[in-house]
Amino acid sequence: MGGEFTLIGRYFDWPAPPGILGVGDDCALLPVSPGHRLAVTTDLLVEGRHFFPDTCPEALGHKALAVNVSDLAAMGARPLGCVLGLSLPRVDEAWLEKFSRGFRALSDEVGCPLVGGDTTRSVAGVIISVTAMGEVSEGAALKRSAAKPGDDIWVTGSLGAAHVALELLQGQYPEHAALLDTLRPWLERPQPPVAFGSGLSGLARAAIDISDGLLQDLGHILKASGCGADLDYSLVPAHPALKELDAAIVQRAVLNGGDVYQLCFTADAAARADIKALALRHGIEARIIGRIRPGQGIHVSAAPVPLGKEGYAGFDHFG
Repeated sequence: MGGEFTLIGRYFDWPAPPGILGVGDDCALLPVSPGHRLAVTTDLLVEGRHFFPDTCPEALGHKALAVNVSDLAAMGARPLGCVLGLSLPRVDEAWLEKFSRGFRALSDEVGCPLVGGDTTRSVAGVIISVTAMGEVSEGAALKRSAAKPGDDIWVTGSLGAAHVALELLQGQYPEHAALLDTLRPWLERPQPPVAFGSGLSGLARAAIDISDGLLQDLGHILKASGCGADLDYSLVPAHPALKELDAAIVQRAVLNGGDVYQLCFTADAAARADIKALALRHGIEARIIGRIRPGQGIHVSAAPVPLGKEGYAGFDHFG
């Protein structure tokens, strides 16, 4: 079976792209293009908190990287590389083979090579930490503080599927249990629009990835930008498989459900044609769902269920 370095060599020592010093030294070396800034993000996944113990390890490898590269997309950054910290209660060769396969497949797909990391033994459960790095043109990063009144509010993809999948796994809505096979991939294999996000640099103003719920995450943009927002619920794209569920369930999943890893961003109305063309080139669904306005807070029109104060809350680890 071997020790730590055998494990790393067998499952995670992949050839680095030209110009990058990857696994095998004390540090990785990554080139950053002239006129660009380094974008860095990190996420932690803990067994029992972020994923179930029986989650498919290949899907888990995919998601461990996906939740990080979605942050790069939200900054308008092009991925450069990532490092992986993996804490395991024991060495399980079959689990590692599948986990590394899922991680590497997405790594290759989005151009974010694994360039280093660490492994250790945990006292209980699997803990995964990924730090991803990218580059974005100086002055063109999609900061949360950059939204302006009059901006369109856009979202990519569809919303709600991951939240309902989680609720089904928790035993809710047994009458709709057959939906789990359709919705579970949206929870365990999110598909962040990485290349599209990089292309938004210079087109959009502010952006965020939807990890804790549309309203909560949009609220972060509004707070940083000192603005308010008007949303039209009828324009918010719910996953089509949710149509058989009660309207209140769908509304909560769409507005408050997390684990989406799609983008919510704002842009001047003059950029509409360019954004639609960019979405078409990348095969991405992108829709306008509202507008930034002066003031504070979010007003949601056309919602089938009235939103009380709790209707704006998203996921909070310590809430």
